[in-house]
Amino acid sequence: MTAPVPGVWMAAFLVLLVLVLVPLVLRRHFLTVTVSGRSMEPTLRDGDRVLVRRAGIRAVRAGALAVMAAPAEMGRDWMVKRVVAVPGDPVPHREVPALSATRDRVVPADRLVVVGDNLAVSLDSRRFGYVHARQLLGVVVRHLPPSPSRHLAGR
Repeated sequence: MTAPVPGVWMAAFLVLLVLVLVPLVLRRHFLTVTVSGRSMEPTLRDGDRVLVRRAGIRAVRAGALAVMAAPAEMGRDWMVKRVVAVPGDPVPHREVPALSATRDRVVPADRLVVVGDNLAVSLDSRRFGYVHARQLLGVVVRHLPPSPSRHLAGR
C-alpha cells in the first residue's frame, strides 16, 4: 500500500476550507429578505425575495431600495423602502409631512428619508420622519427568483 500524496491532502483541505469559509463570508456581507406587504408595489410584491448587501449609510444613494428595521407599530422586523433623500440632500418638507416641523435644510449626517412606491398603503418617512443610520441593514442589489416552495404553491 502506498502512502497518500501530500498534495492531494492539501487540495482536499483547501476545497473544504473554501466550502466552509465562502458561505460565512457571503452571509456576513449579503442576506436575503422576503418582502412582506404591498408598500413597494409594483416594484416588489408580497412574498418577493431580494438580495441585500449589508451597508452603512455612506453606501446608500437616493433612488436605491434599502432594508431597515421597522418601527414597532408595523409589527415586523424589517421594511423595504425607496430612499428619497440621503445625508446632505435638501429635506423634502413638502412631500414628507412628518418632516415639515423640522428646521433642517438638509438631511442630517446619520439619517435617511424613505417612502414606499405604493404611497396609498405605505408606512414610511411621511408618517415617522427620518430613519436613523443604526436602523439600516443594507441596500437591495437584486430581485431574486421566487423560492421553489412559493412556485410550487402557485403563488
